Amino acid sequence: MLVFGNSVIADSILVLLGITGVVQLYYILFQFSGVGFKKISSVKSIKYEPVSVIICARNELKNLREFLPQILKQDYPQYQVVVVNDCSWDESSRYLEEMEDAHFNLKIITINEQEKYQHGKKFALTLGIKGAAFERLIFTDADCYPASDQWLKQMVDTLSVDKEIVVGYGAYQKTSGFLNKWIRFDTAQNGLLFLSRALKGKAYMGVGRNLGYLKSLFFRNKGFASHNHLLSGDDDLFVNETANRNNVGVCLSSESFTYSKPKETFKDWLRQKRRHMSSGKFYKSSDKSLIGFYFFTHALFWILITICLILKLNLEIAVAILSTRLIAQIIVYWTGFRKLGEKDLIILIPIFDLIAAIIYPLLAITNPFIKIRVWK
Repeated sequence: MLVFGNSVIADSILVLLGITGVVQLYYILFQFSGVGFKKISSVKSIKYEPVSVIICARNELKNLREFLPQILKQDYPQYQVVVVNDCSWDESSRYLEEMEDAHFNLKIITINEQEKYQHGKKFALTLGIKGAAFERLIFTDADCYPASDQWLKQMVDTLSVDKEIVVGYGAYQKTSGFLNKWIRFDTAQNGLLFLSRALKGKAYMGVGRNLGYLKSLFFRNKGFASHNHLLSGDDDLFVNETANRNNVGVCLSSESFTYSKPKETFKDWLRQKRRHMSSGKFYKSSDKSLIGFYFFTHALFWILITICLILKLNLEIAVAILSTRLIAQIIVYWTGFRKLGEKDLIILIPIFDLIAAIIYPLLAITNPFIKIRVWK
């Protein structure tokens, strides 16, 4: 058996572990912490500007029946709901026609499938935006529902204060099982990072489940022209391209959250995650570097910890570094997860953090070889 205790290799591993530990602490304390320490302000507008809610749906009859009525019951003085029925072959068309007859503020835009022209979600969204009556636009998905009837007030209130973009939190329903907890952890951790960055005036993405921006911003930016050839990116790439230090508002009120049905199998979640990650390589260089370096040092940190534990190299120091990072992470995530309604996940942070260190690098390595063929 080789003894590494006093070797150059052992010392080098310890130094590298210390460096990655410091880098990880920096990210946890300064990049993920904004949400937890942000004071949540209540609705303060007296007059609410009219707003259009845009939803794209393809074969979403079940979800439309369940969730569209909740969108139509918002406590808001003047708003329109635009549903783009995108080449559905289920009974969505009939249901939407019935709903349109019953609700004066519901507008249906139907896209019929064309054999010679295949399109993605961005085309459907563009039609919805063009058909929207109002300047302020709020976006969500057909499988989402708002946390309360104050959703629009909270989101539009943020959009109204000299902002062109509002980013909100899109959560997933709580169900039983380990996979559901993992999906919610993955979503909450991502939320801590992108919302905290936005609070610092450095927004790099938003989620289409809960996002808003001005119609004029969309057309001034020529819509999705710069990334229209990509199936993904209608939300994060648009924000990445148009956000600046002053034009993004962040809505953290629990009444402003939306909830979606989570995937029920790991395979389905993996497919969804790959689609979400596929647009990341088109972010601004500074954003790619910041995000990529976090996940690189995160994976390296756990590799070095594992080596130290298995080979018993400087165990006391290695355990101290690991403990310091985990304690800081638990404190920061506790404050943030409470704001996001995910405090039940705190106890699982050590397990999920290790899982993330394995899964995310594997996805990053293999994703370039996987073709995403449909937006749905």
